[in-house]
Amino acid sequence: MSLIPSFFGNNRRGSNSFFDPFSLDVWDPLREFSSLSRDNSAIVNARVDWRETPEAHVFKADLPGLKKEEVKVEIEEDSVLKISGERHVEKEDKNDTWHRVERSSGQFTRKFRLPENVKMDQVKAAMENGVLTVTVPKAETKKADVKSIQISG
Repeated sequence: MSLIPSFFGNNRRGSNSFFDPFSLDVWDPLREFSSLSRDNSAIVNARVDWRETPEAHVFKADLPGLKKEEVKVEIEEDSVLKISGERHVEKEDKNDTWHRVERSSGQFTRKFRLPENVKMDQVKAAMENGVLTVTVPKAETKKADVKSIQISG
């Protein structure tokens, strides 16, 4: 663990960290030192991949153990994609002896500011094998009309 925080996020695909102007995640200077952040990162800090294709923006969130009824996908302010949900604590039986509790429970929320060239009314979401896929289609970008101006003189 580095003692120098990364202000520009943490790219899990390697050391090529980059600043994402569309992400609404807030940097927490104590995150690296919190004993809870690493143990609960599976659900509390749901990991999301955001990929842009020529046709759409595609978000994939790892939400192991959650059912689609426990997850909400919403569009806020016509420009923010919000993915939220909650994993409930398992019912405890007084006869059980717990040796280790590593799976987290609680609520999570992730927000992403979407670019202007998307079709908000055509967003689709699907969940399969604990992976939520949200597809936000792109609007066709109209090519600017170019008009030649004759130069006199």
